Amino acid sequence: MLPPLTRTVEGRVPNGATLATLFDRHDLGDMAHPLVEAIREVFDPRRLRVDNAYRLVLGIDDGGFRQFLYHIDDDQFLRAAATDDGFEAALVPYRQLRMEQVVEAGIDAENNSLVAALDAQDQGVLLAVALAEVLSGEIDFNNDLRRGDEFAVLYEEVHREELFGGDGEPSFSRYGDVLAADFTNDGRRLQAFRFHVPGEPEAQYFDADGRSMRRLFLRSPFRFEPRITSRFSYRRVHPVLGGVRPHLGVDYGAPTGTPVIAVATGTVVSAGRSGGSGNMVRLRHTNGYETYYLHLSAFGSGIRRGRRVFQGQEIGKVGSTGLSTGPHLDYRMRKNGTFVNPLLAHRNLPPGDPVPDEHVEAFEAVRDAALARLGSEPHIAAAPSVSAN
Repeated sequence: MLPPLTRTVEGRVPNGATLATLFDRHDLGDMAHPLVEAIREVFDPRRLRVDNAYRLVLGIDDGGFRQFLYHIDDDQFLRAAATDDGFEAALVPYRQLRMEQVVEAGIDAENNSLVAALDAQDQGVLLAVALAEVLSGEIDFNNDLRRGDEFAVLYEEVHREELFGGDGEPSFSRYGDVLAADFTNDGRRLQAFRFHVPGEPEAQYFDADGRSMRRLFLRSPFRFEPRITSRFSYRRVHPVLGGVRPHLGVDYGAPTGTPVIAVATGTVVSAGRSGGSGNMVRLRHTNGYETYYLHLSAFGSGIRRGRRVFQGQEIGKVGSTGLSTGPHLDYRMRKNGTFVNPLLAHRNLPPGDPVPDEHVEAFEAVRDAALARLGSEPHIAAAPSVSAN
């Protein structure tokens, strides 16, 4: 007996749609409610996203429901099908392939930023962001880049099978991890290698000698260095109030809604409206440090007094609340009760822990394999001096 004939309807989730309205749109009638309930067992219908792809398979003769497929994200899709007893639903992982790639680029008159240099090599902005995050403790990508700088990056590309598990070859889906980088900046050579120390919650980056690339504090409260519009000063003309008065922080110009991240692990002292500072988050860190994030348009999820936050966690979004002439972040740092210049204080902050002695051999194996892919040799620099202040 031949299988029943079917027709396939493909589309994208329209604005304001729910699973129920989507099924009503395709005349599923009384089947819609039990189908939604079956899906609810494995997938929260509130996670339906505008413009995500879906596929509906219906019978030609009776118009009856056969199958519904919905693209959740690059990792999985939803499959719901009719059975003799009703409906069943499941989340299906996409088959993925991780491929290591190397890209080399340089800074010149035409390509004078990290984004432009990688774009010239047909690479996307997200790779530039990922590389900047790895090296942000050593390079200010807004101010430190120079013509003649060169770099090579070993990174992962994640390739995914076709939509809903088609038979075609996997194609590029997204960037994976940066595995290693070799960057020469203004004559100074920096190397970074991704290594997961056993027992640690996540992988970290270390230089060729196993020293951590992560400092106690990130260089800035952004994932990618924006432009500085006003620096720390004891004598600045206030842009709103006029007159000369201290500006005890650094202003970063960025569009409203740009994510703001915690520069270090700490505890939320306060998160709320604070007069001319507008919406502000204040964090307390170790060693007598506190950081302040002013003029926010919104607070990060769960950011409230007493909450623990981690380095790199989003704590808010850029805004223009309080005494402000436009969207920006006023970022401040205080040490033992005294405001200090964040740009200068960062230079004296110690790095994170090095690779433990018992894991050095494993790290060096990872390092040497990455260097072979990059065509480089390990650059062993002198140990950096750290101020005790």
